[in-house]
Amino acid sequence: MQQIEFCLKREFVQLNQLLKLTGLCDSGGAGKALVAGGGVSVDGSVELRKTCKIRVGQVVELGDVRITMVAGGDVPRV
Repeated sequence: MQQIEFCLKREFVQLNQLLKLTGLCDSGGAGKALVAGGGVSVDGSVELRKTCKIRVGQVVELGDVRITMVAGGDVPRV
């Protein structure tokens, strides 16, 4: 499983934007489609809210990719 640690400088990032910022999709719209299709989970549960707020400490999974949210800057580290 690929692990990505995403450093979040703000209070939250919207789920569809997180998928875009980590390079898992090309646009926020594509991120919304991935979420709507039921392929994204947050903290182990399928998440269907495209713009739900993802905060430090949460874990997002899409396929074989796991994104862990940590405090810090706003640049993803792979």
